Amino acid sequence: MLFNSIEFLFFFLPLTLLLFHYFRTSVSTHSAIFVLIIASLFFYAWWQPLYLLLLAASVLFNFYMAQAIYRYRKNWLTITGVSVNLAVIGYFKYSVFFVNNLAAVAGFEWQAEQILLPLAISFFTFQQIAYLIDVKRHYVIEHSLTNYVLFVCFFPQLIAGPIVHHSNMMPQFRRPERLQLTASHFAIGFSIFIIGLFKKTVLADGIAVYANPVFNAADSGSTLDFFSAWGGALAYTFQLYFDFSGYSDMAIGLALLFGIALPLNFNSPYKALNIVDFWRRWHITLSRFLRDYLYISLGGNRAGFLRRYSNLLITMILGGLWHGAGWNFLIWGALHGSYLVINHAFGHVRRTSLGFIRDIWFSPFAWLITFVAVVIGWVFFRAQSLAGAGAMLKAMLGLNGITLPAGIMANLPGLQPVFDFFAVGAVAGGGLVFVKTWLWIFALLLIALTAPNVYQLFYARLAAETSEGVAGTTNSKLQWRPGVRWALLLGAMLVLSLSTLGQISEFLYFNF
Repeated sequence: MLFNSIEFLFFFLPLTLLLFHYFRTSVSTHSAIFVLIIASLFFYAWWQPLYLLLLAASVLFNFYMAQAIYRYRKNWLTITGVSVNLAVIGYFKYSVFFVNNLAAVAGFEWQAEQILLPLAISFFTFQQIAYLIDVKRHYVIEHSLTNYVLFVCFFPQLIAGPIVHHSNMMPQFRRPERLQLTASHFAIGFSIFIIGLFKKTVLADGIAVYANPVFNAADSGSTLDFFSAWGGALAYTFQLYFDFSGYSDMAIGLALLFGIALPLNFNSPYKALNIVDFWRRWHITLSRFLRDYLYISLGGNRAGFLRRYSNLLITMILGGLWHGAGWNFLIWGALHGSYLVINHAFGHVRRTSLGFIRDIWFSPFAWLITFVAVVIGWVFFRAQSLAGAGAMLKAMLGLNGITLPAGIMANLPGLQPVFDFFAVGAVAGGGLVFVKTWLWIFALLLIALTAPNVYQLFYARLAAETSEGVAGTTNSKLQWRPGVRWALLLGAMLVLSLSTLGQISEFLYFNF
């Protein structure tokens, strides 16, 4: 069930809110939590009811395994718990990939059939792995099965994160005063939800039509030119940005309607001036998970530069594999691992030998390098095959030539010497698509670089909810306030968003 579907917006969400708050005020907080659990399980089962059994088995196994770890404090229990979780995700997500590649290496011609991937298996599995490790490390435990089920299955964050910590979420479920519908929670939560819905349905889905045909053509073996390839790559860059940003905003807004504050997971990453800063801003809870439970476990930066850099590469390659079982995801992870190594190495050189370089001169260049590196990585992330990614990059390097629609070139006679210098050719047709593509790209680039995110818009309000929620972000001159102006703006955004209902749409991160 998608957040931008008719079923969710007009049936599931209103009914869940009504029943939850009715039971909380008229019966008991415990009964209201039970209602929210049933609603969350129904939300998950809507896609594939059979896999609800897998989710239930995972929750029960990890709850009782954590009890055993807490009671007996044995390392082998923690190792067993983590191994079982990895085995489950390995079977569903990676077994076919590895079996088919082994078969290819061995010279066999058969291919194993793809297993239907359970929705959100990466998110709820990694969240519970973190919980088991935290029980072992910090000797903390959740004794209530009801609260634990809600911690894992809470529907705003179940499908695509954030990957939440028990220390952030469980205390909220144990405080009855939080689980209530206040005027403040409703106004803020609903406003944030509308902003996220607009990002997803109007901005992300609006530019998707200019990304998908280009990547489909590349995967099918078609030859692309320079501007078509860059247009498709940049269109996907912003499609993914506003898709994930929109989902993150909607999750925050929905959770607040039930009195729950989710942690920051998306903090304007395309404003980053280096790749380290990018990963502090993009999918923050996944980055934190990889750092705390993988990078540090491998040794982190405690054993010198060489070990530190190899740990970074291993962490990011496994982070790429987390997103999907395929060579493209492995290459994407390896690219970002290499970016991080280069970034750390350059930072060391700059601190020791290049201190004369002023930030005011260097920042624009640093932003451009970072952004282009991220775009190149997204090519592997989006392409369905290595051949498709290679075709995109070949065209982006200009190896297939540079062309422009003839109609556009005819209207720019003053630039003819420039066209001649770069050997820009003319092609018939495609002028309208070209103009629309690049107008979308420049408009969304402007929004991504200049517009405040929801944590900045609602800084004063969210700061009162959770200190973790506003970590790493700053206030903005433009602040949300209850009033007519914001009501009219959000109302217009809601109308535009609802006008897209019925169109083909999916959240990209639901695939992981």
